[in-house]
Amino acid sequence: QVQLVESGGGLVQPGGSLRLSCVASGMIVSVYRMGWYRQAPGNQRELVAFITPTDFTHYGSSVKGRFTISRDNAKNTVDLQMNSLKPEDTAVYYCNVEYGGNIIWGQGTQVTVSS
Repeated sequence: QVQLVESGGGLVQPGGSLRLSCVASGMIVSVYRMGWYRQAPGNQRELVAFITPTDFTHYGSSVKGRFTISRDNAKNTVDLQMNSLKPEDTAVYYCNVEYGGNIIWGQGTQVTVSS
């Protein structure tokens, strides 16, 4: 059974940084396209970034240049380094993968950017 568990969220001031981590069980992250999404209250879930097995990365326009997605194959995790955080980055952040024809989501981790 594939499970994704996110961690690393919290409260941070504008301009600060956080690093999110998504640990996978039941699958190997280097074999699949792994993504980070976020959802703010009242908004639809939106793509933040994804990374492919060939290390191609793609970012949403609102985070490009500030966020970096990476993979740690030894730990079987996908991480999201978030710098220069803004209040509009406040959301629940989710890790996801398409596995066996199904979209698997983690439970999410809350990120709040506020002074």
